[in-house]
Amino acid sequence: MDNSASAVWARLQHWPRGYFTARYAGHRYGVSNTVHTNGRSMKLYAEQLGGPDRISLNIYAPEHGDLALKPCEMPADKVTAFVLGAEPEAA
Repeated sequence: MDNSASAVWARLQHWPRGYFTARYAGHRYGVSNTVHTNGRSMKLYAEQLGGPDRISLNIYAPEHGDLALKPCEMPADKVTAFVLGAEPEAA
């Protein structure tokens, strides 16, 4: 499985914007996915509903250079696994 910043960016492009719920590892999460800077950056925040888990990241697509995945105070592997493994639920 490709777990690069490019894979995370591509996956987030297809997720709903704003607030939605998703399933990951047998749990439901409340997810906020926002786009900034004319679509050149995204912020994702997810909380496990009824549980302690949190996911938070920023990802940037500069005009020149590589994508930059910036997890917020957690390992990159954790945010990557969530984004690539979670499934948004239908509204």
